[in-house]
Amino acid sequence: MLYIGSNMTSVIKCVIVLFFAAVTAGMDTIPEDEKHSEITNSSIMAIKPWESTHRLSPYVRPQQYFINLYPNLQQGSFVGSVNITIILDTAQSYIKLHSKELNITETKLNSSSVTAFSYPENDFLVVVPNEELSAGEYKLQISFEGSLLEKPLGFYRSSYNDTKSHKQHYIASSKFEPTYARLAFPCFDEPQLKSKFKISLTRPSGNNYIALSNMNQESEEINVPTNGLTTVHFANTVPMSTYLACFIVCDFQSLEPVKADQGFPLTVYAKSGQTENMKYAQQVGIKAINYYVNYFGIQYQLPKLDLIPIPDFISGAMENWGLVTFRETRVLYNESNSSIDDQEAIAFIIAHELAHMWFGNLVTMKWWNDLWLNEGFATYMKFKASQVVHPDWDVDTSFLIHSLHSVQDEDSKLHSQAIVPDVTKLQRISTMFNSISYSKGSSVLRMLEGILGKEVFRIGVSAYLKRFAFNNAETDDLWTELQTVAPNTVNVKKVMDTWTRQAGFPVVSAIRNGTKLTLKQQRFLSDPNTNSSIDPSPYDYKWEIPITYTTSTNNTLHEIWLSKDEDSFTIDIPDSEWIKLNHRQVGYYIINYSERDWCLLNNLLEKNVDALSAADRSNLLYDAFSLAKANYLPYAIALNTTKYLSLEHHYVPWEVAYTNLQTLSEHLYQRPAHKNLERYIQHLLESITEDFWNDSSDRNLLQRKLRAVIFKLGCSYGLPRCHTKAYELFKRFLDDKIQPHKDIRYTVYYYGMSMGNDSEWNRLWDIFLNEQDPEEKEKLRDALTASKETLILTRLLQLARNESHVSSRDYFKIISQINLNSIGNQFVWDFLRDNWKSLVDRYSRDNWQLRRLIPLVCSRFNTQARIGEMNIFFDKHPVPVDEDDERKIALESVSDNIKWLEKHEAVISNWFINVI
Repeated sequence: MLYIGSNMTSVIKCVIVLFFAAVTAGMDTIPEDEKHSEITNSSIMAIKPWESTHRLSPYVRPQQYFINLYPNLQQGSFVGSVNITIILDTAQSYIKLHSKELNITETKLNSSSVTAFSYPENDFLVVVPNEELSAGEYKLQISFEGSLLEKPLGFYRSSYNDTKSHKQHYIASSKFEPTYARLAFPCFDEPQLKSKFKISLTRPSGNNYIALSNMNQESEEINVPTNGLTTVHFANTVPMSTYLACFIVCDFQSLEPVKADQGFPLTVYAKSGQTENMKYAQQVGIKAINYYVNYFGIQYQLPKLDLIPIPDFISGAMENWGLVTFRETRVLYNESNSSIDDQEAIAFIIAHELAHMWFGNLVTMKWWNDLWLNEGFATYMKFKASQVVHPDWDVDTSFLIHSLHSVQDEDSKLHSQAIVPDVTKLQRISTMFNSISYSKGSSVLRMLEGILGKEVFRIGVSAYLKRFAFNNAETDDLWTELQTVAPNTVNVKKVMDTWTRQAGFPVVSAIRNGTKLTLKQQRFLSDPNTNSSIDPSPYDYKWEIPITYTTSTNNTLHEIWLSKDEDSFTIDIPDSEWIKLNHRQVGYYIINYSERDWCLLNNLLEKNVDALSAADRSNLLYDAFSLAKANYLPYAIALNTTKYLSLEHHYVPWEVAYTNLQTLSEHLYQRPAHKNLERYIQHLLESITEDFWNDSSDRNLLQRKLRAVIFKLGCSYGLPRCHTKAYELFKRFLDDKIQPHKDIRYTVYYYGMSMGNDSEWNRLWDIFLNEQDPEEKEKLRDALTASKETLILTRLLQLARNESHVSSRDYFKIISQINLNSIGNQFVWDFLRDNWKSLVDRYSRDNWQLRRLIPLVCSRFNTQARIGEMNIFFDKHPVPVDEDDERKIALESVSDNIKWLEKHEAVISNWFINVI
């Protein structure tokens, strides 16, 4: 019980209610009827009808929040009040809303005190009036207290050290998605319960403190009597979901605002000394927001837009409407320190978050099962906007490595999920923030755009946003709007349901017989021998597949359909021609050619590397290795696709090759065949004649990224000249403070330290502690994990527990990075088994970084003994059945590794020996 009315009558009422609750504790709960109830106040308390569902009532709707918050930065606590105007569509015996870890000090309904009870199982605050409430409008007033210190979620305190005085500065910030607004204020914390928000924040009056929220500041008042505090009042918001609200009190500085074409200001903020490093973010932001306004044909809906990096931010970024928050390393760009990878990542993340101003903020999914409508669209649109910001980046080709390939690797597992799954439990919501929602969502949108055409797709998307503006939508609503502009030959829902409402994706076999090429489909699984019937699909794991292709004699793009209702489809092609299917890998599927066709394509590239686009070359490499790993194709054929690489001049195919060769390396971890892999890669790289040591500033993004990946590959696989150069540059950095070129700096730090000694590690640690630039600090942090000495790695984990050295979020980064070290896998596995309970106690089992550690670490295991160790660990530290997906994936992955070695190790080793 969190609050009882202050008068004696209320106290007596409380005792009576508790008596009824105790007497009837053994009674079964009754189904909740939110439309109408004649239940009395006392029996409501006894029967507890709110236990029957995890959802709020659709018949109780917030219309307006008035929120007042005062964060005490020094004490690490906050007090607040919220006045919510609510509409009851039907009579109600009680009102439930969300509240978590808040101390409710007073609750009133229409200015009269009422009883409020906490139901922690579903984060409910249940308000029980003295009598049944008829339909109509009510004012719910709640006062509360909370802590800023518990975790970097909800409303919390963050800190940073001043670069000059080294004094610690505190700020208050918020992170509410998906279900953490309830940690900051009692609210109806579901996306479909949109409302307006009138927010007031109290800040310290001095020391350059400011308060920021979603809307522009309307006024401020110095508190009376004077207590060193100022309350800032913000304009009322447009209707929006609770998870998009944002509260910040900080002593940050800002750059001069830049006006968008629409006329509103875009302002960037940062802590002292970092505002200049927000200039690039501001430049990208203004170009991206102007592009979106033009593309969607819909104005940005707020009077201002702010971008701000937050120290110790748990996510990459958060799309709070009008006040977008970022992790520092994802948005600060320093011309001297930031690599081309950093620049690309910053452009992508800003473009992603600003796309949310339409997808997610203006139109929001009704429930979290449709999260992909937010994240899939924002992920896809970021590539479109980035291409406008940087036309020379060839972003569509880069899409393959940034989005499509990584998610297909995950989606090929038996335990993958559909883009639109069933999310019925609160605990499942956080698991929706995964690569299926983001990357698969974006990939199927790219495919759909390929089907409809760019302009038809744009018109349909714009219609969807206009139709559901300031409202909520479901996946079928998108299909309906797109269907209105789609060609009559395309049934959008029929096609797209097969891609969004079942897990996985198809492999299309292209079987040649003379002049006939027959196409057949089946579900692609990393282990095709597994039984997919244990998780049946309404579409029987068949898809409506848009097939595209070109041939050696006809560059025209051909388009056909392979329907889920057809066993096969046959096309005519001259016997002597090569054929390339899935043009630019726009389709979310894999092609398995006959051995002869693979040979024709490999020979083609060895003779003329530009006969196919970089996207198509990347596609061939990716498909071949994916098929070989899953036993659809002999590994010799996949490895043959790499023989042309010494001629490859585009970054993306090299990155695909690097990723797949790294996968081979992981499979061959600590096996004799690994040496043969190293020799082959060294052989490939030695034939490249370009001078990668020349730090020319004339290189464009693709050339700079190509240089970086070649150097990284050489260091990873022991190419002597790369190792020598890395250590030489590393020593120059330690001894003479001469930094390596920013594009290869990460590789120099990491591999230089891997060859370094204890003294050099200590010097690097000191440099890390004193480094103030977040991106540079991140590079140094990862380099510290490269040591080959277990005593040093043990020392690192001990030092990193001190949050004045390493944030709690980065602590997991350090563990993950150590795992990648050649000696680190066993080290981290032992560490996790010895310290799992303390990690759970410190970070909670729901922490996504902690949850992902187990499948990450176990992904390198390849023996039955390891499976035994894993099962012992899982038995010792059980989790609920609906939360064990990561553990199932981990066990499945190790089983796959064992089977892989049995089948492929000898063949691969012999191939390397014969080719070199």
